[in-house]
Amino acid sequence: MADALTIKRNITVQAVVTPTWKQEAERELSQGITTTDQQLAQLEQEGQQVIEEIRRQSANPLDPRVQEQVAGVQQQVAAKRSELEEQKRNLLDQQTTVQGLQMDEVVEQGQIESTCTVSVGDNLVQKLQASIVVKDGVVQSISEGA
Repeated sequence: MADALTIKRNITVQAVVTPTWKQEAERELSQGITTTDQQLAQLEQEGQQVIEEIRRQSANPLDPRVQEQVAGVQQQVAAKRSELEEQKRNLLDQQTTVQGLQMDEVVEQGQIESTCTVSVGDNLVQKLQASIVVKDGVVQSISEGA
């Protein structure tokens, strides 16, 4: 029977809001919004091209089977459009949140994975709780078992 074991754990990464951090976050979000807008435009264009191709290849564009195919494509385009619009709304909400952050506020930025050793008698809950605070990419503090 082993006395210690190495396990994986998630570490919360928190960032101190600084002008540099805020500028970078806003830039990334703006870039995401632009990319989403481009994807929406491309989706519409490709959807139209597919529909035109379906109609062009059919002898009778009013044939119910052709209309069914067109409706199917329109449904797929609408579903993808909704997904992209939701993604854009989320990015816009995040952008508003970032704009409202105060300097030196600490915000959760994500998670990374690491390993730790647990031994007989350790408090597993405390071992799994770990976080890192960074300011402009520089580690400010590391806490375990908080």
